[in-house]
Amino acid sequence: MSKQNPSTQVRGRARRSLIQLLMWYAVAVLLTALFVLPMVSMFAGSLRQPGLPPPRGIEWLPNPLTWSNYPLTFQTVELGRYALNTLVVEALAVPVTLLVASWAGFALAQLPSTLARRIIAGALLLLLLPETALWVSRFILYKLAGVIDTPVALAAPSLLGTTPLYMLVFYWTFRRVPKETWEAAQLDGAGAFRCWWSLGIPAARAAFAAIGVLAFVYYWREFNEPLLYIQSIKKYTLSVGLAYLEQLDPTNWPLLMAGSVLITAPLLVVFLVAQPFFLEPLDRPRPTSPGGDS
Repeated sequence: MSKQNPSTQVRGRARRSLIQLLMWYAVAVLLTALFVLPMVSMFAGSLRQPGLPPPRGIEWLPNPLTWSNYPLTFQTVELGRYALNTLVVEALAVPVTLLVASWAGFALAQLPSTLARRIIAGALLLLLLPETALWVSRFILYKLAGVIDTPVALAAPSLLGTTPLYMLVFYWTFRRVPKETWEAAQLDGAGAFRCWWSLGIPAARAAFAAIGVLAFVYYWREFNEPLLYIQSIKKYTLSVGLAYLEQLDPTNWPLLMAGSVLITAPLLVVFLVAQPFFLEPLDRPRPTSPGGDS
C-alpha cells in the first residue's frame, strides 16, 4: 500500500484546521447575534414616536427618528437620582464582594483536598436554596440593625461574598497556582495576607475582573431587594425606577425602551472595559520577601 504524499497530508490538516476555524467563527457570530439583536431592537424601539405601540415585526430604524424619549424619561421619573443611589450601592458592594470572595477562595485553596471538597459541596447546596427563603429573615435582621431604607441593606450580601459561586471561582483560580509556589512563599516568611496580596491577586486578575463584572451586574439589576428593603421613593434604585416608569405610563412603549437603554448602557461599558482581563493567562509570580506582614 502506497504511502500518502507528505504535502497532501499537510494540505489536508490545513483544510481541516480552516474548516474548524470557520465553524468556530460561525458559532461566535451566531451567539453574538443572539445577544446583539435584542439590544438593537430595544434601541430602535426607544427612537419611535412617544405613545406608539410596539412594531409587529423587527424595525431596524424608525421613521421618523425621535430622540425626545430620553429626556422625557428623566422628566417622568428621577432616573438621575436612582442612578446615583445605585452607584452608591455598587461602590459599597462590589469591592467588599471581591475582598470577601477572594479571601474565602484563597483560604479554601489552602485546605486539604478532602476538607475543601466537603465545603464546596456545602456551598453548592447553598446555591440551591431559593432566594425567597431569605427575604423574611434578612428583613428582620436589617430592621434590628437599623439599616432598612438605606444602601447598606442592599449591599449587605457582599459581606458574605454575595453568592457562593464567586468564592468557588476564586478557589478554582487559586488552586491552579502550583502548591510549591505557596510553600516557597511561606518558607520565605510570608504570611497568609502577603501570599494573597503578592501571589494570589496577580494570579487571579482574570477572576477579579470576571467577578467584578458579575457583582456589578448583580447589584445593578437587582429588583426584589430594593423593593423589599427600600421604603422611600427617592431612595429607589434604577431597576425599581424602571418599573416605576412603567407604572406611571404603561402604554408608552418607546419611553420604556428608552429607560431600558439608559439602564443597559452602563453594563455594556463595564463589560467592554473589563473584557481584556478575562482571557489573561495564569501568572506564576515568584514569592517576594515578606515586608512587614503578619
